[in-house]
Amino acid sequence: MAPPICTILPPMTEKEVYLTMKPTLEIFLPAYRLAVLCGLLALGGVAQAQPPRVSCSTRTLQGDYGFTIEGQILAGPFAGPVRGVAMTRFDGQGRLSQVDHVVGAGGPPPVEWTPSSGTYTVNPDCTGTAQFVFPDGRVDNLRLVAVKSGAEVRMVVSAVGFSVTSVGVRRDGPPF
Repeated sequence: MAPPICTILPPMTEKEVYLTMKPTLEIFLPAYRLAVLCGLLALGGVAQAQPPRVSCSTRTLQGDYGFTIEGQILAGPFAGPVRGVAMTRFDGQGRLSQVDHVVGAGGPPPVEWTPSSGTYTVNPDCTGTAQFVFPDGRVDNLRLVAVKSGAEVRMVVSAVGFSVTSVGVRRDGPPF
């Protein structure tokens, strides 16, 4: 007679099952707990990887900024493309001064560098306004956004018939 292929074991009690599994549990349970702990720590690190929110003020813009200006005047005697450059000084207290050279409708400006002065504000969310007053009495109102901790500023003319933007970069070196 051939030996049986499988033998039927007598039923085991809960204690006997535990004692049979104990060596396996002693090895794998601590490893499992460690894996879960590492996973939780990794997820906690991701949740805290958010950069802190930056708050801005008028002091965010301080020093000399070189601007490129471009856009379109949509109506009137000066309608056409606009391109230019400007050097603007923000004093960190809400006052500004500027010289610009803007070519409009294909012609050079009446003077080489047009001066202006004015005021600006910067809100805690880094948005703001600027107002430039020119020697001929003209006033330009702009909206601005300070970026890269104030190292750059973007502006747009806020007036009907104008689609003109500018990007300014703080000159190298300390302000003033």
